[in-house]
Amino acid sequence: MATNINQKMTDMTLVQAVTDALRVKLREDGTTLVLGEDVGKNGGVFRATDGLQEEFGEDRVVDTPLSEAGIVGTSVGLAVNGYKPIVEIQFLGFIYPAYEQIMTHVARIRMRTMGAYSVPMVIRAPYGAGIRAPEIHSDSTEALFTQMPGLKVVCPSSPYDAKGLLIAAIEDPDPVLFLESMRSYRSSKEAVPTDKYTIEIGEGKIVREGTDVTLIAWGAMVAVAEKAALEAAEKGISCEVLDPRTLYPLDRELIATSVQKTGRAVIVHEAHAMGGLGTDLVALINDTSFLYLKAPVARVTGFDVPVPLFALEDHYMPTPARVLKSIEQTVHF
Repeated sequence: MATNINQKMTDMTLVQAVTDALRVKLREDGTTLVLGEDVGKNGGVFRATDGLQEEFGEDRVVDTPLSEAGIVGTSVGLAVNGYKPIVEIQFLGFIYPAYEQIMTHVARIRMRTMGAYSVPMVIRAPYGAGIRAPEIHSDSTEALFTQMPGLKVVCPSSPYDAKGLLIAAIEDPDPVLFLESMRSYRSSKEAVPTDKYTIEIGEGKIVREGTDVTLIAWGAMVAVAEKAALEAAEKGISCEVLDPRTLYPLDRELIATSVQKTGRAVIVHEAHAMGGLGTDLVALINDTSFLYLKAPVARVTGFDVPVPLFALEDHYMPTPARVLKSIEQTVHF
């Protein structure tokens, strides 16, 4: 659904855009429910559901017990019986008790029942480092879920994308893991339509046009890649910045077209290097664009350690300086 140029717009942060998307769907569809720990009276740990229980009642914005496996398992039952549950996991690092439910049931029921049942549910999970959170709260383990056929994985980097993609995820007949970068929640504002609109899941976007090297990043790392691209431009290097927006399924055509144009690629993510989604992107580029490459594909990532506490967190995170160094090495290979 394209945005009408005559739609009313208002400036929103990413978390405000998430709230607005939830409100749109709760008003529109009585089968839509929000479930999670503290999502009702307290409005969620990041206030993404603030005011929704007051507007829609305790039967539709439900404060649950502290059991991620229980929340997701209950939502599977709701989903196969005609409801559209939207689960909030307080932090992605808290999702591991529900991993068995997601892997064994959420992602498989359509196949298991030969299409007789689907699981139209969304699991929202704030993720990533950069907010000085304690251990486990800052994990970026999206690659654990991109290896689950049957589960879509979406990760917006801007308020506009967040609202459009979340509405699309809620309307999708199959399950969607919706990752929200905590670092991006209130880092900037953007004009967002106040009415309903959607962005197609599986469709990436070009954030910045360029000719010398393709930068691929998602979530909070898009802003890091953009800053590195600006610094590279001062050195005469033209960077194209891509945001996949959906991590599974990836927009293969967009990525291949860009890399074939520039002949180089740098992948930026804050997840660990080993087993991170960057390895799949390298494989995708090799499969589609190997003969166009002028240099090996580079990765700028977090390190293969648990996300450290406050004193070392900034060292762990990819920075514009680290990305710029990789850009220069790739261009001058």
